[in-house]
Amino acid sequence: MSVLVVGISHKSAPVEVLERLALDADGTTKLIADVVGGEHVSEATAIVTCNRLEVYAEVDRFHGSVEDVSGLLVARAGESTEALLPHLYVHYDEGAVSHLFQVASGLDSMVVGEGQILGQTRDALRIGQEHGTVGPALNTLFQQALRVGKRAHAETDIDRAAPSLVTAALARSGAPVAGSRAVVVGAGAMASLAVAHLARGGAERIAVINRTAAKAERLAADYAATAVPFADLHDELRTADLVISCTGARGTVVRLAEVVTARGGDDRPITIVDLALPHDVDPAVGELPGVQLISLAGLAEELRGLEATAGVEDVRSIVGQEIAAFLAVRRQASVTPTVVALRSMATSVVDAEMERLAVRLPDLDEATRAEVLHTVRRVADKLLHEPTVRVKELADAEPASSYSAALAELFRLSPDAVDAISRVEGQS
Repeated sequence: MSVLVVGISHKSAPVEVLERLALDADGTTKLIADVVGGEHVSEATAIVTCNRLEVYAEVDRFHGSVEDVSGLLVARAGESTEALLPHLYVHYDEGAVSHLFQVASGLDSMVVGEGQILGQTRDALRIGQEHGTVGPALNTLFQQALRVGKRAHAETDIDRAAPSLVTAALARSGAPVAGSRAVVVGAGAMASLAVAHLARGGAERIAVINRTAAKAERLAADYAATAVPFADLHDELRTADLVISCTGARGTVVRLAEVVTARGGDDRPITIVDLALPHDVDPAVGELPGVQLISLAGLAEELRGLEATAGVEDVRSIVGQEIAAFLAVRRQASVTPTVVALRSMATSVVDAEMERLAVRLPDLDEATRAEVLHTVRRVADKLLHEPTVRVKELADAEPASSYSAALAELFRLSPDAVDAISRVEGQS
């Protein structure tokens, strides 16, 4: 079994394509269930963000599983296969491990080094665990990825150097935060970042608007902001200097007509930041006098050309170390079932010979019998010591499966016995 990643992100597709694959919580759960229901998949989960959709699966064959997972993404996008496939990327086995570690540490993010992706990786693991689609393989992989991400932020300066999408958007706009009247539409993780940034920046008033009033109230209470009913969005637009929308809704939230009537012909400057996927704000809003619209699409294009921030090389070094260590442990673990099966066979041979000895020498006293047993076991252990140590060493440098298969063939180990031990190892 090996790990497969099939994904699409800001690096491989324009925002308008990503919008067609945007998933809410129910859509994510349905996708994972469909993936794990495939013929070649035993485990599955997905990392879903405003600029990324990646399916992670434990599979028993490459080609069939790639076709199945890609087909599910094509179907959800409502696109032809020819239109979407060029935007999909695939990572397999060691490549999948490397990719996840880079994602969790922020190296693959639109804003390199941002920390929000770590929580989104944790969400992917949690969702898979809650729905029973994550088993031993993906659980181990994602737990290690989370540790890698935490280490990247704890041991480098990446947190000080890397902004969030919110701070990057506001920096691009040039709109002052201090003394501003701000409106945040949404109450999720991105909205929390926005409210926190506005509060730290000295905004005069922060209004939090969400269709679920209780969520808006909880977020507002954390930062001494004001929770406002969704129906009052129009009124808030009348006096706002800054609007940040990040709801994850399926339709337009900030409509052109609403902005036009709220402004009433006033050319007073207002900055509207749309960080949602699909977009929350009607793109035509950006054509209105006095309105500056910062969209995810425009932000993606600008950030793509930025130089790597301070601390990124240190993070890359950590990720490289962790990838090498994880793969070494995994390769050694892959030969363990064969080694255990070999030692089990040796034990069976020793036991059988001792039974024959008991028949041939029934009068042998217990002390002598114990000494013979001890000697025979020592001989078996010494004979097996070198090949078992050597096969683990070779597994670090070469494909472990080839040495494991050779060992099994040389000693005529039962494939059923090796598979049974593999299953037990996976469940432990």
